[in-house]
Amino acid sequence: MTVHPDRLDELLRASRAAGVRGLGRRSFLRGASVSALAVGVPGLLTACGTESQVQTAESCTSEDLSDTEKALVFSNWPEYIDRKGKKMPTLEEFQTTSGISVTYNTDVNDNTEFFGKVKDQLGGCEPIGRDIIVLTDWMAARMVSLGWVQELDMGAMPNVQANLKPDLRSPTWDPDRSYSVPWQSGLTGIAYNAKYTGEVGSFEELMTRSDLKGKVSLLSEMGDTMLFMLLLEGADPEDFTEEQWSGALGRLEGYVGSGQIRRFTGNDYIRDLNAGNVVACEAWSGDVIAMQYDNPDIKWVVPEEGLSLWSDNMLVPNKAEHKANAEALMDFYYQPEIAAQLAAWVNYICPVEGAQEAMEQVDASLVDNPLIFPDEDFLANAYGFMELDESTRQQYDKDFARVIGA
Repeated sequence: MTVHPDRLDELLRASRAAGVRGLGRRSFLRGASVSALAVGVPGLLTACGTESQVQTAESCTSEDLSDTEKALVFSNWPEYIDRKGKKMPTLEEFQTTSGISVTYNTDVNDNTEFFGKVKDQLGGCEPIGRDIIVLTDWMAARMVSLGWVQELDMGAMPNVQANLKPDLRSPTWDPDRSYSVPWQSGLTGIAYNAKYTGEVGSFEELMTRSDLKGKVSLLSEMGDTMLFMLLLEGADPEDFTEEQWSGALGRLEGYVGSGQIRRFTGNDYIRDLNAGNVVACEAWSGDVIAMQYDNPDIKWVVPEEGLSLWSDNMLVPNKAEHKANAEALMDFYYQPEIAAQLAAWVNYICPVEGAQEAMEQVDASLVDNPLIFPDEDFLANAYGFMELDESTRQQYDKDFARVIGA
């Protein structure tokens, strides 16, 4: 299913007219990514949790001081909360209504980098000085599998229970949402520069069209790129076999060997696409909004094979001392009116039911924006990436790094 560029352009123009922000959270997301993971296998293995670091609720207990300490420390990505000058309106409202003081840090610049900061403490059942951390699905899954996060009390979060969108309620790595609450979600698809090429509607085209040879870039994030290779292989990215992984990897290796792919990138594909150094590429939806401020030739489409759908998730790490306070903040952001205020600023997919209706009062121009409120048809072929155990994740990262030459 492809959303035609003209229709998407119309909605994006409405976003820009409403003052949609420039490059924000996702600009910081992929800087190191798999490329950094794979600079030498020893570095890769050091960044991963080991069996000796696995914790359980019994081996690593945490004390909650929320009843006596009305405070919490929240670590998030840069430019990932609503702002008005130096103020953060929704966060200030939470502090006023709850009486809980929040120390808000923008110290999550990359999933793997952040993992490296905290792995020794969490692996050793030591505090990291944070009550909420926000990590992307695959890293959140790793944290959960290592036993490094606390189980949440869903009974203390009635707004989350009532308003979490159905399609986000049961990820494979946390099927009951016992450990995580989505902050925002986003999409990976195809972008192209209409000044240099005609419409590109599928990954099959991206990988095989002769007029695109040497002018295509893919992402250096293993989960994103291999998700599409698995789709081309006819596999389900959320449930695939070792044989299907090998086939998808071989497919990518063939595209690299043929010269179809110019390079693998993090967020820096933006510069190449604007300049025409690449004419079509794998891209994140949020980037397109910012790019079109200056270059209306940039188009973003839903590939015919499907979409990559990801979420960034709030987690309470082991030894955090303000778990109930953290749950109160999570629940606060699942009020539709608050969620709409946040979504109007960050412009990623809002995970909260009722926020689209509430957006009428916040910014009516964003109510029908599919990059914030996609409908079922828009997400009909959206996939996540299968949860992997530690040893498999390490092996797949090495496989991918070898093929892309990282």
